[in-house]
Amino acid sequence: MKTQSIISTVAMAFVMLISLNVNAQDFAPLDKSPMDGASFPSHYKESNKLIKVIYGRPQLKGRTLEKLAPNGDVWRTGANEAAELTLYTTMVLGDTKIQPGTYTFYVIPGEKEWTAIVSKDLNVWGSYFYNEDNDVARITVPVTKGKESLEAFSIAFTESKDGVHMNLGWDTVRVAVPFKK
Repeated sequence: MKTQSIISTVAMAFVMLISLNVNAQDFAPLDKSPMDGASFPSHYKESNKLIKVIYGRPQLKGRTLEKLAPNGDVWRTGANEAAELTLYTTMVLGDTKIQPGTYTFYVIPGEKEWTAIVSKDLNVWGSYFYNEDNDVARITVPVTKGKESLEAFSIAFTESKDGVHMNLGWDTVRVAVPFKK
């Protein structure tokens, strides 16, 4: 009887070990440019958002911004997939009214100004397949310099008198893209 109990215990342990291996998942390691998001209002308790962006956060790691986001080239506004912009209400960028929906947000960096682009492209990796024919709106905005250098590319929203500014920052470069209500 005692031998049978030991055999049952060993068999049960073996079955559990096998079932753990069968159910084990392979998870990817942490991304080198993790995905992040910003919204306005930014309070998590506030469910009535006006605007949201999801983007990858590349880091300088000893490189220059101009190498990672070259002046004059369309850039995905972050890393990996192109930044995904969601408008929850009608907004105006420049002179163009943009309906609520999800879009891709590109930029063209420059030394003194950046061009911000809202595109109807969706589910895009990088900016390799950017198509100007899919632009919904464009605006050129001035570059300013920040006092501190940001290692990781960052986006934050601030309220303005007529809407919100999407603030882009990396290294000492700062760009404010005005979205009007």
